[in-house]
Amino acid sequence: MIYFDNNATSPIDPLVFEAMEPFLTTFYGNPSSLHRHGRVVKTAIEQARQHVANLVNVSAEQVIFTSGGTEANNLCISAAVCSNKQHLLLGATEHPSVVEPIRQLSKKGFFFDQLAVDDNGLISIDTLKRGLSEDTGLVSIMQANNETGVLQNIAPLAALAKEKGAIVHTDAVQSVGKIPVDFNALGVNLMSISGHKIYGPKGVGAVIHDKKTSLMPMLYGGGQEMNIRPGTENAAAIIGFGRAAELAQQTLDNRSRHLLALQQALEAGVKGIEGVRVVASDVDRLPNTSQLLIESVDGEMLLMQLDQKGVAISSGSACSSNSKSPSAVLTAMGVPDKRALSAIRVSLGQQNTQQEVAEFVLILKSVVTQSA
Repeated sequence: MIYFDNNATSPIDPLVFEAMEPFLTTFYGNPSSLHRHGRVVKTAIEQARQHVANLVNVSAEQVIFTSGGTEANNLCISAAVCSNKQHLLLGATEHPSVVEPIRQLSKKGFFFDQLAVDDNGLISIDTLKRGLSEDTGLVSIMQANNETGVLQNIAPLAALAKEKGAIVHTDAVQSVGKIPVDFNALGVNLMSISGHKIYGPKGVGAVIHDKKTSLMPMLYGGGQEMNIRPGTENAAAIIGFGRAAELAQQTLDNRSRHLLALQQALEAGVKGIEGVRVVASDVDRLPNTSQLLIESVDGEMLLMQLDQKGVAISSGSACSSNSKSPSAVLTAMGVPDKRALSAIRVSLGQQNTQQEVAEFVLILKSVVTQSA
């Protein structure tokens, strides 16, 4: 099997599993307990917190563990409730875990507008400037798009929004571990990240918090995670996340170069297939993500044909894969519905090889030719 769906989830690194295993068997104490069994686990959790903090250049006190990126995004959006303002802005290409909580708030007296993107999926300063008002309490713009890999230039957007008195959140679930991400350099108030996108376990993520912005807890009862995310910690997953973050920081340069070399080979290879276009190929993107539009081909049908040939890819976001509608991301970028339905997403990982890329290109060419 050629696994090219790493933006959906990445395989757990063996070193991560090795770090987690003792906390699934030997070290089973509750980290809130005062005896040694609890203290051992508590210490390991705090070490993991520090590793996650180091990856994004913050202090450990700024890391709030959650059950994943979706919960982290929902928790960040709750800052709008605490802002005493009623208006929210979000990018037109945001992940559903940002869009849906904002829609829920709109049923409770809040209102929102989407920031239009250009045909490369980018938000301009002028667009944000026009969208902001005195009543804008929160602006949410993702750093890297999960479907196209397009990278937003967050820092100037955040500076403008904060100048107007808005809280700024960025979803960095896809960018962390693939490119350098510095919370302070981005200038945001809140950031969401996830463990299973960086070769860690599923079921764990984090909010990176400026320690100033108020958040509304989604759960109550217990004082864990600074009273913002109570409940007995998922210790093994958190420890795995910490180890994955540590490995990401140690190997980031080499990992990014490896992914970029694979991406360049992939995109050079698919240029030879008639009717194939790489989305947003002229702007900065993640080094692992290539979204392909293939003329006169149904993307989901192609996905299944590739699956039969031992290739795992996606037709878009794994979190909305049950929808047959065109990608909201591509629609926002002005891609016609028929063309958008031809999209497939190839997302590479540290375990992938040049040989796999070459094999994929040959298989894709064969399947597309037969489908024409």
